[in-house]
Amino acid sequence: MSRLGRHRGPASETVAGPPRLPLPGPRRPRRVAMLSVHTSPLHQPGTGDAGGMNVYIVELAKRLATIDVEVEIFTRATSAALPPAVELAPGVLVRHVDAGPYEGLAKEDLPAQLCAFTHGVMQAWAGHLAGHYDLVHSHYWLSGHVGWLAAERWGVPLVHAMHTMAKVKNHALAGGDTPEPASRVLGETQVVRAADRLIANTEKEAEELLRHYDADTGRVAVVHPGVDLERFRPVACGVEAGRAAARARLGLPQDALVPLFAGRIQPLKAPDVLLFAVARLLEERPQLRERMVVPVIGGPSGSGLAKPEGLQKLAARLGIGDVVLFRPPVGQEQLADWYRAASVLVMPSYSESFGLVAIEAQACGTPVIAAEVGGLPVAVRDGTSGVLVAGHDPVDYARALHGFADDPALSVRMGEAAARHARSFGWDTAATATVDVYMQAMQERRMRSLHDGGSSPHAGALAFEP
Repeated sequence: MSRLGRHRGPASETVAGPPRLPLPGPRRPRRVAMLSVHTSPLHQPGTGDAGGMNVYIVELAKRLATIDVEVEIFTRATSAALPPAVELAPGVLVRHVDAGPYEGLAKEDLPAQLCAFTHGVMQAWAGHLAGHYDLVHSHYWLSGHVGWLAAERWGVPLVHAMHTMAKVKNHALAGGDTPEPASRVLGETQVVRAADRLIANTEKEAEELLRHYDADTGRVAVVHPGVDLERFRPVACGVEAGRAAARARLGLPQDALVPLFAGRIQPLKAPDVLLFAVARLLEERPQLRERMVVPVIGGPSGSGLAKPEGLQKLAARLGIGDVVLFRPPVGQEQLADWYRAASVLVMPSYSESFGLVAIEAQACGTPVIAAEVGGLPVAVRDGTSGVLVAGHDPVDYARALHGFADDPALSVRMGEAAARHARSFGWDTAATATVDVYMQAMQERRMRSLHDGGSSPHAGALAFEP
């Protein structure tokens, strides 16, 4: 039988023997091996390659642990000082795997370290009794290749989350950005074929898996990511009063128009579109300059590392350096304050599998202006919790900002609706839905094993060669 279990044999085939007892129902997993090769859940989001995926892994793992599913997260060690294992939360362990030099290794160089990373995962597994892990959940295609081998070797299902896809990114490439290589496309295709289940953030992402990677419809499950509704929420006194208090803490003018960008500084996220839009708005409404502050919270990442000061230089060239406030990435508590202080969050991204930042901002009572791409039409309710923009023309974003400049109360009205909208995206719901996917994959693997007489094939080496 094939790896994916598509061949079942002749329908008329019968096997003599005693009558079989009814099979028990699906079993809940006790312990999951979660893989995140290229970025650690302990890293600060907004720096390097750390972003929404880091938040996703941390929050999902913590919520799984609260419903009695232990999680061990394997990630690449980036410092010799890191201990082999760190408890992230009760029931959540982060394991650091030595694979390549600790520093100076770009994400593009990591395929050559997958064998070393796999060896480290297997070493950790060798110290346990058989059946220690019930399932492997890999994140991003690099982890998927390690997960492929680990799942086969342990005889457990592989559940994979793409987070981003090369074909989708290359289809909507930002100007001056670097296309994803053909080797990544091949690697993603192999992982899609190997996984027992693929978790997509939205129906659109599920459709993209089917269209671009010929995924099996029956193995794709849609689970919306969540948001920490305890941390990201309006204050008890309401959106308007909370905004005033947050601005006082951050030293921002109370009457300012504050369009916020929060995320990694790279062409994919298109922070330059916001700067061009602000320049256009100030050209049309020069009187706004006295009451406009444009915070840009984040650090260079990906192809943005080639020009780490590029955005600052662009602001100066556009003549808006006096209104743009550049700040490095901040912790989650302070980020929530920046959300509350903003009039609107602006996300002109060229590609977003979901857009956790948009949900976080709305949960704090801040509306969003976002590109109508990827999962953002799910994250943002157009005309209610924010504004969706078709394309990346700064003129369109300037027009959307006009509405908030002309009617300061619009930010409060939309912000209150945004907070209500975000409440449906809790991590508890996401964790429960993810466990359902796990149980389906485990039950299917068990049925397939019984059909094959208890045998389970094992892979001998990684199929992907960089």
